[in-house]
Formats: sequence, structure tokens, C-alpha cells
Amino acid sequence: MSVPSFHWWRTVFFLIPAIGAYTIVLGTVSLASSFFDGSGRFAHGCARLWSRLILLTTGVRVRVDGLEALEPGRTYIFVSNHQSIYDIPVIFWSMPYQLRIIAKASLGSFPFLGWHLRRTGHLLVDRRNPDRAGILRRWRGLVTSGLSLIIFPEGTRSADGRVGRFKAGSFMLAIEAGLPVVPMSIVGTRHVMRKGRLTVEPGDVVLAIHAPIDTTARAAHPSIDDARSLAADVHAVISSRVEAIERARGTWPPA
Repeated sequence: MSVPSFHWWRTVFFLIPAIGAYTIVLGTVSLASSFFDGSGRFAHGCARLWSRLILLTTGVRVRVDGLEALEPGRTYIFVSNHQSIYDIPVIFWSMPYQLRIIAKASLGSFPFLGWHLRRTGHLLVDRRNPDRAGILRRWRGLVTSGLSLIIFPEGTRSADGRVGRFKAGSFMLAIEAGLPVVPMSIVGTRHVMRKGRLTVEPGDVVLAIHAPIDTTARAAHPSIDDARSLAADVHAVISSRVEAIERARGTWPPA
């Protein structure tokens, strides 16, 4: 019988209780704020602090490249690959924007975290029966309020770091909204917490931000082919940078 590693013990007896405490305390403050701050901006501050505490406690160091390509205060649709549940705290802490995510509806049932998502303007979508008209209406409402959105178009976390196929549905909504799409390549979070494992380890993460892609030329009469073309363009940008960073680290091709 093998003995669990140091990082397993650290995860179970230190990280899980600590992160649980952060989630309960800041989730409660966030929920309370939603009754007097309908914009969710204060709650987003709670989410950023929650993210920072998680990264500090875990020992995750983040390098952000390319942020200077963005215009401060502008509304964007951020599109990222998805390696780990640590992607959310990395992005929330690193990006100086009011961010809302599009996530699966089942996350809304999680105590504190799910309640925060439901009460503070995030879009929880039933992937088995998505209401496109309703999603677009809520999406436009967020945009009107100057909020930016995060999309993980793979739909699930990558087990080995390779960027999976991007689903076109979110890109159709992006085109209809007429907002610039910003590809983001995230590398290293899969080594912090691997998919299907409980163990969490310290690590170095790179968040590479690419130049915005204009969608207004496709917004007049968008088709599913337009959405697929945009998805392919964004996928190529993200996946090439992920592979380049992984090769530089000596972790490509994945084992």
C-alpha cells in the first residue's frame, strides 16, 4: 500500500480547509452585498480577493503577458483554453476588468460559490437545453453595464494540456453582440491540479493575452459558418501559444 505524498496531505489538511474558509466568508459577504449593489461590482472585488488568497495559499505564481494590448475600461469577450479549476482564480486576479463567466448551470447548486454566481450576474447555462434568446438578452444587459465576459469554449478541462475543439455557439453570441474577442492562452494550471486528482501543488502559470479580434464585420448577418470560422481563428491563436510555452518549458508533447 503506497503512502500518500506530502502534497496530498497538504491538500487535504491545509488547502481544502483554508479555501473552504475563504469561500464561506467571502461568499457570505458577496451574497450580502448583492442586496444593496445590483451591479455586482463589490461582489467581483470579493471574487478577486478570494482568487488572490487561493493563489497565495497554494503557492501559484502567475506571469501575465500582453495586457498592454487591451484598452482599459473597454468591454471585451475573453476566450480561454481550460486546463484546471485554477484557471478561474488565475484569470479573476490577473485581469483588471469587471468579469462575468458563462458556466454550466450545475455550478449554481454549490453552496456559497454557486449562490455567488447566481446572485452577481454570471450566466449559468443549461447545456442540454440552452435558451439562446435568453442568454443573448442577458449577455447584452451585461454589456450595457460595461461588464466583460469569460468563455471556455472547450466545455471541459483538458486532461493533457492540448487545446480541445472549440464549440461554435458562444462565438455566434459574440458576433451578435458585436464585441471584440480577446484570445487568452493559459499554461501551467494543469500541473497545479490535474483533472481527476485531489492533490494540489505549487506552480508557475503563464496567462498570455492576445490582440483583440474585431467582430463587427461579421455582425450584420451572422451565420453558423461565421461562428465556426471565428472559433477556428481563436483556437489557432490560443493553441499555438500554449504549445510554444509548453515546448519552452520542456513539457510538450504531453506525456
